[in-house]
Amino acid sequence: MGLRGEVFSTRFSTEKRTYFFNVKENRKGDLFLNIVESKKHGDIGGYERQSVIVFDDELEDFTRELNKAIDFMKKKS
Repeated sequence: MGLRGEVFSTRFSTEKRTYFFNVKENRKGDLFLNIVESKKHGDIGGYERQSVIVFDDELEDFTRELNKAIDFMKKKS
């Protein structure tokens, strides 16, 4: 088990945001996906972070619905 239960982590950055995709393991050994968006917070400095957690047993449904949204966006662009 890694830092704070992380077993895998990847990220990508744009000019304004960084996205983190962290696979973590809880104390029971169950895996979950933690998706984090981090962006600079205006002129006061610091960062604003938003997080979504997707549990292993919900991953298939989450992926299916995410792909539907992505397909829709691709058709509109």
